[in-house]
Amino acid sequence: MSDKMYLYPLWVRIWHGFNALFFLVLLISGISMQYADLKYSFLPFDWAVLSHNISGVGITLAYLFFLVGFVLSDNKRHYKIEVKGLCGRLIRQMQYYLFGIFKGEGSPFPVTAESKFNPLQQTTYVAVLFVLYPMLILTGFPLMFPEIIIDNFFGIGGTLLTALLHSAVGFLSSLFLVIHIYFATIGSTPTSNFKSIINGYHERH
Repeated sequence: MSDKMYLYPLWVRIWHGFNALFFLVLLISGISMQYADLKYSFLPFDWAVLSHNISGVGITLAYLFFLVGFVLSDNKRHYKIEVKGLCGRLIRQMQYYLFGIFKGEGSPFPVTAESKFNPLQQTTYVAVLFVLYPMLILTGFPLMFPEIIIDNFFGIGGTLLTALLHSAVGFLSSLFLVIHIYFATIGSTPTSNFKSIINGYHERH
């Protein structure tokens, strides 16, 4: 027997959809540019650059849309991290993911209307949305307009340093995407969480 909670308002679902689309294009075009080969390129280099730039602008606008919704709605309550006892809660959640879930144990932090994220999700989403995303944007736009990058930064070329940082943050974001998709399959059914981000309702047992 299961019941449903409405946890994902329309604006969150719209942002999530566009964000996912733009990120996938950025990932594919970014990998294509990173390992470009004139004979065996995954995408034609000029197409990869153009699609990467367009999606970079798109994901930035989507992120600004998210920030407006975050500030104006009560959805931000789900991102407020309670520092006291955080380490202990993170350890409990990791133990559940590593062992408990395979033993059929219940989640130590079940989803509620007031807290839709467990401590590990909460800290990860905060890190991605408020650290990695700004870094991606702040390093991505200068690469679109390299003339604004300083020539030398403590003996290292500014463009090279910016590109390395952008690639590193992109890799971490891509790693998050893989983990995010995997954990999305851990629900009442393997597809229930995917349905949730479409219809807004979280299904629980």
